[in-house]
Amino acid sequence: MAAIIVSLASTLLFASSSRSSPSLVFRKLQSSASLRVSFAVSPFCSRRGSLMAHTLARATLGLTLPANIDAPKVSFAAKEIDVTEWKGDILAVGVTEKDMVKDDNSKFENSILKKLDSQLGGLLAEASSEEDFTGKAGQSTVLRLPGLGSKRVGLIGLGQSASTTAAFRGLGEAVAAAAKAARASDVAIVLASSEGLSAESKLGTASAIASGTVLGLYEDNRYKSESKKPTLKSVDILGLGTGPELEKKLKYAEDVSSAVIFGRELVNSPANVLTPAALAEEASKIASLYSDVLSATILNAEQCKELKMGSYLAVAAASANPPHFIHLCYKPPSGPSKVKLALVGKGLTFDSGGYNIKTGPGCSIELMKFDMGGSAAVLGAAKAIGQIKPPGVEVHFIVAACENMISGTGMRPGDIVTASNGKTIEVNNTDAEGRLTLADALLYACDQGVDKIVDLATLTGACIVALGPSIAGVFTPSDDLAKEVFAASEVSGEKLWRMPMEESYWESMKSGVADMVNTGGRQGGAITAALFLKQFVDEKVKWMHIDIAGPAWNEKKRTATGFGISTLVEWVLKNSS
Repeated sequence: MAAIIVSLASTLLFASSSRSSPSLVFRKLQSSASLRVSFAVSPFCSRRGSLMAHTLARATLGLTLPANIDAPKVSFAAKEIDVTEWKGDILAVGVTEKDMVKDDNSKFENSILKKLDSQLGGLLAEASSEEDFTGKAGQSTVLRLPGLGSKRVGLIGLGQSASTTAAFRGLGEAVAAAAKAARASDVAIVLASSEGLSAESKLGTASAIASGTVLGLYEDNRYKSESKKPTLKSVDILGLGTGPELEKKLKYAEDVSSAVIFGRELVNSPANVLTPAALAEEASKIASLYSDVLSATILNAEQCKELKMGSYLAVAAASANPPHFIHLCYKPPSGPSKVKLALVGKGLTFDSGGYNIKTGPGCSIELMKFDMGGSAAVLGAAKAIGQIKPPGVEVHFIVAACENMISGTGMRPGDIVTASNGKTIEVNNTDAEGRLTLADALLYACDQGVDKIVDLATLTGACIVALGPSIAGVFTPSDDLAKEVFAASEVSGEKLWRMPMEESYWESMKSGVADMVNTGGRQGGAITAALFLKQFVDEKVKWMHIDIAGPAWNEKKRTATGFGISTLVEWVLKNSS
């Protein structure tokens, strides 16, 4: 990643023979009043175990191997019952600030809160006032009050209003946190105000709550010597309906949550374990697991040389770990494909900066395992698409995996490298390496005859400076493609912001001795990076670049987010028939 680094991450998913599929075990219980599904929160499948063991045998630096951790299983049920009759450990109520309004007698006006408070003899209203709980977003309180079937009542703030995927996913995450703190095994979730939701909105809300609960419950403890096992076993979602449509939505939440966990583990895994070879093997396992719809092509350095990928190979030249060019192809199980898509992810499993080594405060070299966050998003999406199997769309998943290291064989500042389309690049900064790998990856994607390309990369610190740690920057010359992807992000709840592609800035990217340099000045760094990538995309192909440098990593929690996976899956589905 180019200069002005803040902090990010990227890495891998490992398999062991003791793990079950992250495809969240799914089953329907026979009941007219409820629908129940179980989510096994695990990113690995036992079918992949022996292969992964072989991969890890080669990753010996530090003698580090991920621990075999049994996957916790959470059973979700959608029910229509009176909240005062529910029995379990925590009854969690999602409330807005409006829901918390009280009358002149300090009594709730909201019908559900009024019913609960009446059953509790006014203690809920009294306790919420004492706790200064007003329903603001991020607020939560769990009270142990006698008088209900539940041992505890939790109030989870949703802010002034709640209508977005992000808000309801946040509710699920807050409930998971409360359950972990209380060591609860049975939880119910209800919205204080669900009357205004349409039938379709209720389905999406239930799915978002379930997804948020699963992702909030999950902790990546593979590299810790000790870890606590989650106790949560059962979650009931009350008041949002039941039936086959809800079953379908929960199954979708299962597939996407599994993929996000997969992506998080890729990014979290250290570079001494997740080498380019290990990443390629993980990609191959995805194809093997869903071999009815996915195929894998892994190119070695010699094969890439035959394809004249000089830009990509120059970045990889200094590392003892050879590059692996990854290409997965999804074809629907039946019927023709009306559209061909490509998802391209930056795959730097470690980025030292090369001879322009990352130094000084804020360089975050210790986090540069996350510089393959784009590839984690692409491979996570491949996993979900392999499970969902959307019709009418062909998808290519492409990653140019390598490391950016320092050695006598490495790329030097001032070198000129040649991409596979013959364009020459003067390397004025070896720490602007991601775009060099993406150049050949984008050209390869165009050669597949695709109609649209979306690439994701932890590309520039400049994008973090512009948009902060939670929002990804979007660059595209296509308004139609922008509408498609932003519509997908509205459903996924991931935050994107469209950035300008100011063509006049290309002046700073011109070289006196080659076709271009690989980085301009500090000003507008995210824009010039996008303009660089544009040079390697066929004008007939609709293309978008998403800079995920900020949201790929959660600095507060010191862990990966799996950002981009949910949006990519939604976008692919919107393109399917």
